[in-house]
Amino acid sequence: MIQRTHKFSAIIIIATLILTSCNTTSSESTPTSPGAVVPRATINPQQYPLPALEAQATLVQNILNQPLPILLQIGLDAPRAQAQEIAVTDPRFQGDLWDASTHAPLRNEIFGVYPMRESDLTEATAQCSQAECYRVEMYNYAKNLTTVGFVSVTDQTLLAVTKMPDTQPDVPQYLVDLAVQIASESPEVIAALGYKPNGDDARMENTKTALNLTRCQRSRHLCLAPTFVDDDRALWAIVDLTDGVLVGVRWTEVGEYGPAITQRSLQDDIVTQLYCNKSTALERGDWRMDFILTSSDGLRISDVQFKSRAILESAKLVDWHVSYSTTEAFGYSDAVGCPIFSQAAVVAFQGPTVEQIIENGEVVGFMLQQEFWGEQWPLPCSYFYVQRFEFYNDGRFRVAAGNIGRGCGTNGTYRPVLRLALAAENSFASYADSAWENWSTEGWQLTTDSKPTSEGYQYRFEDSTGAGFYVEPDRGQFGDSGHGDNAFIYVTLDHPDRDEGDSDMITIGPCCNLNYEQGPERFIDDESIENANLILWYVPQVENDGAPGEQYCWAESVLDRGVYTAREYPCYMGPMFVPIQNP
Repeated sequence: MIQRTHKFSAIIIIATLILTSCNTTSSESTPTSPGAVVPRATINPQQYPLPALEAQATLVQNILNQPLPILLQIGLDAPRAQAQEIAVTDPRFQGDLWDASTHAPLRNEIFGVYPMRESDLTEATAQCSQAECYRVEMYNYAKNLTTVGFVSVTDQTLLAVTKMPDTQPDVPQYLVDLAVQIASESPEVIAALGYKPNGDDARMENTKTALNLTRCQRSRHLCLAPTFVDDDRALWAIVDLTDGVLVGVRWTEVGEYGPAITQRSLQDDIVTQLYCNKSTALERGDWRMDFILTSSDGLRISDVQFKSRAILESAKLVDWHVSYSTTEAFGYSDAVGCPIFSQAAVVAFQGPTVEQIIENGEVVGFMLQQEFWGEQWPLPCSYFYVQRFEFYNDGRFRVAAGNIGRGCGTNGTYRPVLRLALAAENSFASYADSAWENWSTEGWQLTTDSKPTSEGYQYRFEDSTGAGFYVEPDRGQFGDSGHGDNAFIYVTLDHPDRDEGDSDMITIGPCCNLNYEQGPERFIDDESIENANLILWYVPQVENDGAPGEQYCWAESVLDRGVYTAREYPCYMGPMFVPIQNP
């Protein structure tokens, strides 16, 4: 322990000294935390005359020359600093710091150290329910790899390590600020707008993005897209933070709009205390469950039971993938979650609500709903998302996601990633050619590739007793103005030991792929799924429309009796689960 502490302290001192040196190179604004952006040698210094980039290059080079090539976070409080120390000095956390063949150091950085919540708990970290624990997130720029360490400060132990290839943690604020600075100073952005933008006007600046046919896609670089609204258009400035360059600018149409029409106060502390830091039990009729607001997976329900029979281990909304071009493929990878210590771009401003479901004047069930929205909604590049869990008296249930708009363009495609962990051992079947076909191994399918039964059922989960659920994808039949999902479904084996989504997930897929590669496919290993604990991933694909008379997944502010009011054109998506037989 003494040797580990000395090594860790030396790294902190080096990082702090270099940072101090870098910050004295210019009187202009530079990051207040150690940086991690290395300009490529081919960059013209007249094109990007940013002292901040030069400072980051010097800092990173010095870190790469140290025994432990990890750029640490500084300025942490004592418990988080201790959690960082425990993680980075553990050999299990260090497995990808050097090239396997040459042993050359790879570029790594601690992006975040967050208190663990109940929604993070897995079998490996169960003791954190009685201990002070943190999750330490490290990004490997060379491998585009995220390493997450779960640390008990109480026990001075690294409890578990999760490796997530081709994923990126949420970006530290100083890198967000640097991306905005690169965008604001770049000649391409200035030329496109016709003026030099104020960095404070950037929107969606902390949301990860991609631009196909650039390094953001080909080399899987870390990219953000500060966006500037100009009249009825939005300019996306796509910044590659791995290389420290602007890789492209793109315009999207946002339509006419009025001002932001609501004044919301962020009740962050109240929401966090009541709904993010602890689970809440909910009982209505024959249904019983727990729910909690997660950091980045929206509202998670768990231990769902109907008439004392276990139905779901958990269900949540992992990501929102939003694409604005079918040819150039650029957009956002969003998340929804808690307002404090959150990895979400769109946060909860209030807690969940419970409402009755009434059909033909009769109460037939209830709905648990959570809303997430941007403070400037319904202005362009501000989003409003909804989660709905519907539970019916006859044992049916539906897991749904909703988009209320307005977004950053009139031609967006929204792909929410829903994850459902079934509670019992099941077999899975799909309906094709007038018969049910059991799946023997993990796989995926596009729901529109086959026709359902006459009742609309397309998939089936069935346990050894014959009980289970039919799965009815949304085709516009649920009476909520939905047009249908055209969804990808994935069925994978549940691996609690690997943490394939049991704890809060970072964004797992790119924003803009048009095919099945939305993130869940990474968990398909051709393993047997017969009579096993299974995960269903459900990814709808819904296009928005801002054209007058055709609005869908859209919102706008309109004048009504002399004041601006929001007019919503929501889209909801998600499957219904119908009992094979009432338990």
